[in-house]
Amino acid sequence: MSVEEPVSRYSFSLDPFQHEAHAWVDRGESVVVAAPTGSGKTVVAEHAIARALAHGHRAIYTTPIKALSNQKFRDLGRWLGHDAVGLLTGDNSIRGDASVVVMTTEVLRNMLYTDRQRLDGLGVVVMDEVHYLQDTFRGPVWEEVIIHLDPAVLLVALSATVSNADQLAAWISAVHNRCHAVVETQRPVPLVNSYFVGEKGRGRLHHLPFRRNGKTNPDGRRFDLDTLRANARGGRRTGERHGRWRTPRRTEVIAELNRRKQLPAITFVFSRAGCDDAVRMVRKDGLRLISHDDELKILDFVEERTHHLSADDRRALGYDEWLLGLRSGLAAHHAGVVPLFKEIVEELFVAGFLQAVFATETLALGVNMPAR
Repeated sequence: MSVEEPVSRYSFSLDPFQHEAHAWVDRGESVVVAAPTGSGKTVVAEHAIARALAHGHRAIYTTPIKALSNQKFRDLGRWLGHDAVGLLTGDNSIRGDASVVVMTTEVLRNMLYTDRQRLDGLGVVVMDEVHYLQDTFRGPVWEEVIIHLDPAVLLVALSATVSNADQLAAWISAVHNRCHAVVETQRPVPLVNSYFVGEKGRGRLHHLPFRRNGKTNPDGRRFDLDTLRANARGGRRTGERHGRWRTPRRTEVIAELNRRKQLPAITFVFSRAGCDDAVRMVRKDGLRLISHDDELKILDFVEERTHHLSADDRRALGYDEWLLGLRSGLAAHHAGVVPLFKEIVEELFVAGFLQAVFATETLALGVNMPAR
């Protein structure tokens, strides 16, 4: 198929690490690209995909989680045309024989063992978030894929957090084909770490950056020392902390972020139930984060995507309560959310209609959400 060279679509010039990675790909050699979040690793993946298609080959883009697969499916569809891109996850099977197929790594592993003919004509495999090799439970799946892929298949491995790119590239060279590490250390999108502390009897939240003037912020110790002094004066009782400071409620944090114009935000919660409870709490506290016009757009979009659901289906899936959260600009995202609802949440967040999403780790892996 005829494919527009990705670089012609970009409004920016390529960085040296991208040029280097492209050069290795053009020589038909695999790469491990280790670069910070937001630096443009996907540019290398798209170049490799375009090269494969130009040579009449197919491409596979693997991810560790369904949320990332869904997003890459939409992104590649906008570039290549939706008919040219497929999706294979535990939830979806769409155009599995397309020229470019996005899938979870487990799906590709299963193909290698049980359906290998579907890999005929494969030119490149992109492995996003390749540091999953270090995962105790799922890492072996990634190893099996790399070991059992045809050596003629180019491998493009991407990660923002892999710390041993040289070692990984050397291992891939030994078990698959010649591979090079391309490392970028400059972070184009700065990370600013800070935290909120609540004050008992007052609605005010204290905001503290972790660092000040390049050093650990000494103001943080004031809160610990005040609490320790209060505990010493009042006597320590199990489970009780004295003093004037408290942990802020979720609603307070979201409201403060809204006041500071720091939304949209993703709040990571350790459990599925905790995500759902957080949406319910913020909504019941009366916090609305979107305009009436945006609410109407959300309603139209949701109705378009869910019109096929019967009234019984909607009741069984908790549709009404889920929609109440969306109408306030809130949503939960975790593995327990119905796949259709989860996809809608992702699309609404990317479109800028949701302002606060409470998620488990499902949104922590390379998913390009517009969160501040």
